Amino acid sequence: MLIDDRSARVLEAWTDYQVPWSMARGYSGAFGRIVNAPWVWIPLAVLFVAPFLRPPWRMLHLDLLVLSAFSASTAFFNAARVDVSVPLVYPLLGYLLVRMLWIGLRHGESAHDEARRPLRLLVPVSWLAIAVIFLVGFRVALNVTNSNVIDVGYAGVIGADRIVDGDPLYGEFPSDNAMGDTYGPVVYLAYAPFEQALKWSGNWDDLPAAHAAAIAFDLLALALCFLIGRRVRGPDLGVLLAYAWATYPFTLYALMSNSNDALVAALVLAAVWAAGSAPARGAFVALAGLTKFAPLALGPLFALHRGGRPRPRLRSLLAYAVGFAAAVLLAFAPLVGELSLRDFWDHTIAFQAQRGSPFSIWGLYDPDVTWLNYVQRALQVAAALLAIALAFVPRRRDLVGLAALGAAILIALQLGVSHWFYLYIPWFFGLVMIALLGRSAMPAPTRA
Repeated sequence: MLIDDRSARVLEAWTDYQVPWSMARGYSGAFGRIVNAPWVWIPLAVLFVAPFLRPPWRMLHLDLLVLSAFSASTAFFNAARVDVSVPLVYPLLGYLLVRMLWIGLRHGESAHDEARRPLRLLVPVSWLAIAVIFLVGFRVALNVTNSNVIDVGYAGVIGADRIVDGDPLYGEFPSDNAMGDTYGPVVYLAYAPFEQALKWSGNWDDLPAAHAAAIAFDLLALALCFLIGRRVRGPDLGVLLAYAWATYPFTLYALMSNSNDALVAALVLAAVWAAGSAPARGAFVALAGLTKFAPLALGPLFALHRGGRPRPRLRSLLAYAVGFAAAVLLAFAPLVGELSLRDFWDHTIAFQAQRGSPFSIWGLYDPDVTWLNYVQRALQVAAALLAIALAFVPRRRDLVGLAALGAAILIALQLGVSHWFYLYIPWFFGLVMIALLGRSAMPAPTRA
């Protein structure tokens, strides 16, 4: 409870999980600042779906509606109604999981039939290309002028400073971000160039290095969306995917919070982009997994990616393993001599596994409810088995199928985690859009 000293008026009063978790109190702009304003969020949400709203109605329109529906949960979160915001997330994640499995496991004639159905857009693709340019400028300007750095971005700067100075990375973070050493080494290494160019003052100030890093990660993810789209169906799909990234409110939410989640998304997208090279995709999967660990579950799927071949070759599997191992060694090389494996385990994977949180149904309700714990464990085991099984079952062999099943694995993992937040949506968003838009032929050129 917070009381005004002069008037004795109660300013704030919190109960239950809102006492230890300030995130659950609905403080205005705590995450993303002005992106939560209706005049920013609603136009972006409209721009995200508007180009596709041309009859006849298809499953794609429902898919886009589900992706947009996370906004309703966010509105309740901002109003400190976590009891409503959290349950709203799970039907949406469940729907997307089923859709990604349905797309990724369809192959043969059914997939070819889909490819002959062109997308129908309200406006020419050239208009969307121009919109992407303006949206990129808008996003960068908004970040520079009206964004905040949450503890996630601050942790990246601290870790980068410690690596450059040769200090131990795990176990000795400052008290104002004591739990910031919970990520893989790739996160902190990715911040190092920005921290060196824009030196950290030693305090939790404006942290320009975190702003620069978040902008770079966001632009990298957008560029990879374009490159993957161009590879799948030409530059028109690349423009559509870049436009989707630039207009989706939750990618801007991550950018305006200056978190490291766009880095996770970018490295996962890089693995899809490099799918034609076994060592490259192995390296990118390893780098993505050594950020926030969940992408490690993509390892089997990407290892057995066959492209157009009927079966993977042993040479390809060995090359994948070599690329994966080389990336792991490269990521840990700067920590040699300072790294304690016990500290690394305790502060990263063990901490995440034991972490409680009211931002999932597993932590929102009584964590001592035995049957709920059993359900969570069952979901976690099912997600692990799914990640292995999808590497072996008959599936689409193209990048659309790879993206769809990669998204399914990440979503399945997120369904079972104890701490879930909206910043995790960009992890799978790019993959989902590749799967949804990449199945269809591009619209025929139209006169603007």
